Amino acid sequence: MPAVIEVQGLHKKYRDTVAVDDVSLTVAEGEIFGILGRNGAGKTTTVECIEGLRRPDRGEIRVLGLDPRRDRPELTQVLGAQLQDSQLPDSLQVAEALRLYASFYRAPADWRELMDLLGLTGKAKTPFGKLSGGQKQRVSIALALVGSPRVAVLDELTTGLDPQARRDTWDLIESVRSRGVTIVLVTHFMEEAERLCDRVAVIDAGRVVAVDTPAGLAEQAEEDQRIQFRPSVPFDDALLTSLPDVTSVIYRGDVVVVTGNSNALNAVTSILARHQIVARQLRVEQASLEDAFFSLTSKRPGK
Repeated sequence: MPAVIEVQGLHKKYRDTVAVDDVSLTVAEGEIFGILGRNGAGKTTTVECIEGLRRPDRGEIRVLGLDPRRDRPELTQVLGAQLQDSQLPDSLQVAEALRLYASFYRAPADWRELMDLLGLTGKAKTPFGKLSGGQKQRVSIALALVGSPRVAVLDELTTGLDPQARRDTWDLIESVRSRGVTIVLVTHFMEEAERLCDRVAVIDAGRVVAVDTPAGLAEQAEEDQRIQFRPSVPFDDALLTSLPDVTSVIYRGDVVVVTGNSNALNAVTSILARHQIVARQLRVEQASLEDAFFSLTSKRPGK
C-alpha cells in the first residue's frame, strides 16, 4: 500500500534534552500504525511534529504529500487528531461541540450521524464536564473524525479508562479504520497494540529501536517457552531436567512449571506420554509483545 506518512531523520530538542533523535518511519494507507514506548520516550513529540503542532529542529515529514508546517491549513482538512490532554469547556454540550468543530471544515462529516455511530446521541445535550471518562473519549474520537479526515492520530486514547471502557474504545477504533481512515495510535499498553495494530514502532529515548508487526516483534524476543501443567501422578524431576530442551523445572503448589527452548513442549509431552503421565490443565506461554518491548528497551546503553 502507498505511504500516507513519511518521516525521515526527525530530530527535536528541548534545551539540553533530546526528545526525538533522528526518527524515521512510514505509515501505509489503511493501516493502524502503533507508536509504542514508555512515558517520556518521545512518542507525543513525534506525533505533534507530524500534526504540525511542533517545529522539528531537522528532518523531513510528509503527510499525504503535505509538509505539516508549510501546508498546515491544508493538512488540517485531511488529518484529524485526538491530543493526549485534549479538553473542552465543562459547560459545552456534546452536540454543540460537534456542530462547532464541523464548521471548521470544507467537507465535514454529518456530525449527527457521527454522534449516533459513537453512541453519543443520548448525550447530545449533556455538558462535557458531566460525561464519564469513556464518554469523553468517544467525544474526542468524534471531534477527530468530524472533518472526514483521511488520517487520524490518536494519542494515549485509553489512558485512565476502566477495562470495559478501554475495550469498547478498541472496538470504536476498529470501526473507524473500517471507514477507510488510516490511524496512528500512540500507546504504552501492550495489549492495546497487540489487539489493534498492523505494525508497531517501538521508541526508546527518542529513537526507533524496532518496527514490525506485533507478532513479528514477539518472535524476535527470544524468550524461553514456559509450560505449566498438573501431572496425573507424581514423578521424578530428573525425567524432565534430563531433557536437552529443558532448562528448569519448578513447582507452584501442585503445578509444574517447565522452562525451555522452542522444542520444549514437544519434548515434555512426549516423555510424559511414554511414562503414562497426563499433563492436566496444560498451558503454554510464548513470547509476547511485552517480552519484546522490555527486551528492546533494556538494550539501550546505560540501562
